[in-house]
Amino acid sequence: MEILNGNNFDEKIKDGIVVVDFFATWCGPCRMMAPILEEAGEELGEKVKIYKVDVDQEPALARNYGIMSIPTIIVFENGQLREKHIGLWQKDDLVDQVKSYL
Repeated sequence: MEILNGNNFDEKIKDGIVVVDFFATWCGPCRMMAPILEEAGEELGEKVKIYKVDVDQEPALARNYGIMSIPTIIVFENGQLREKHIGLWQKDDLVDQVKSYL
């Protein structure tokens, strides 16, 4: 799963439905979220892009989106924030919510 940075973030989220996982490598719940996102990506297929942002590497991006707790998952539609979920998100709930934007 591609990790975004300040240089490519806006370009990557501008088209279609994009899910971004704000995480940190030291965060236990973030590590638990990773396989959930992988499975959700397989289920959603090509219609949805899923990326990650390491809050320790990109504090400005985290600040821009008000990330206070991790993991935080943000769903964008054509660059616009549509959904912000703090904490673990079960795969079925995540997939159902993302499908509502398709």
